[in-house]
Amino acid sequence: MARYTDASCKLCRREGEKLFLKGERCYTNKCSISRRNYAPGQHGQGRKKLSEYGIQLREKQKARRFYGILEKQFRKYFDMASARKGITGENLLQILETRLDNIVYRLGLATSRPEARQLVTHGHFLVNGKKVNIPSMLLKEGDVVSIRESSRDSEKFKDVREVTESKVVPEWLSYDADNWTGKVVRLPSRQDIDVNIREHLIVELYSK
Repeated sequence: MARYTDASCKLCRREGEKLFLKGERCYTNKCSISRRNYAPGQHGQGRKKLSEYGIQLREKQKARRFYGILEKQFRKYFDMASARKGITGENLLQILETRLDNIVYRLGLATSRPEARQLVTHGHFLVNGKKVNIPSMLLKEGDVVSIRESSRDSEKFKDVREVTESKVVPEWLSYDADNWTGKVVRLPSRQDIDVNIREHLIVELYSK
């Protein structure tokens, strides 16, 4: 399976803002954006005026990198969003938010989306009582996510809990910390999704 293997911080620098790909590090002065707020590479510090297409492309790339999705799958999600009733851009963000790895991160069961994806792949989670190892699984209203009994006492999850114990869980999710269990109360609306993405630019790009 194809995946990005270069330094995560380069992605944030390329987009010019934090994508929160390295968990706790992103909130410290070690964050690359705090130290080198310019694009990576030999010409990273040069100023370039983007065309209309360039602005739309950068917004799409930012969304992809924020959620950790490759182009083929991202386009698939866009087609799904287009086929649904409602506003395509908002539908797209709703689909991205309801991925299992994103919900694990939103619940505070991982410190970043990349870590959530890894933990899901390693089989640490249950969905409606069944073991799942597919990070891209799309959840629906009423679905319940929990950590496997055998994983709850691991040092990894103890460390995660220490880092994320003050994390605010979105209103469209509920979380029972005592039982390490979260639930999709409802599908998220645009107001619930706190990401700095101008989804209408992505729609314009793919509509060309």
